[in-house]
Amino acid sequence: LFGHERGAFTDAKTASAGLIGEAAGGTLFLDEVDTLSGKAQASLLRFLQDRTYRRVGGGGLRQVDVRVLVASNADLDELARTRQFRKDLLYRLNVLSLRMPALRERQGDAEELAQATLQRLSHQYRLPSKCLHADGLDFIRRYAWPGNVRELENVIHREYLMSDDPQLCLHDSRQQLLAEAVGPAMTDGMRIQDFGDAGFRDAKAQAVAEFERSYVREMLARADGNISQAARLSQQDRSAFGKLVRKYRLGGTDERAA
Repeated sequence: LFGHERGAFTDAKTASAGLIGEAAGGTLFLDEVDTLSGKAQASLLRFLQDRTYRRVGGGGLRQVDVRVLVASNADLDELARTRQFRKDLLYRLNVLSLRMPALRERQGDAEELAQATLQRLSHQYRLPSKCLHADGLDFIRRYAWPGNVRELENVIHREYLMSDDPQLCLHDSRQQLLAEAVGPAMTDGMRIQDFGDAGFRDAKAQAVAEFERSYVREMLARADGNISQAARLSQQDRSAFGKLVRKYRLGGTDERAA
């Protein structure tokens, strides 16, 4: 980020201006800023405060005029609240913010992106073009796409390569995505006979409860038991997710207690 001088470390045979130095007079874009280490966050904060920095192995301060833009797919406010991201750095960065809506919130975008991805793959592999079957389009339209554009592109890419049909129904991907979403306990689905003599309302309540239990358990597993992180993965408010954890007595840890 800040560059280094020649001889600053073993392989530093030449000096490097670093990203900030290269962006002088222009714009520096830092993607996934939430992944910066605590030390890197402190260094970035110092730079934003006085616009000066020091190269690794260098003795003098350098001043640079640069516009800094950052992006994150995590909730920086939540990370700051749980002390995973510096609040003072967030205040420095949050001069002007722009929220990019999730793919599920942009009606019609998923279908267009899927079609565009198919065209790109046809050119990339120099293979006959393929299109989406009505069933595939319907699934793309209804699925929540928690992984946003990357998840959609990967699904289309896999289906394009694995299917011999000119029309993609996304059947295999549908089964896999739904199984991952609800967890192993719901993979085979609940049969009508599993509800016994329960009425519609009671049977529905049982199905919802089984889904909630399986989903929350899966999110906790992905987050190594961390409730706050699991809530972010499920795109739920932490307090609401925590209530589900307590409701089904699934344990989990609270990173705020650290």
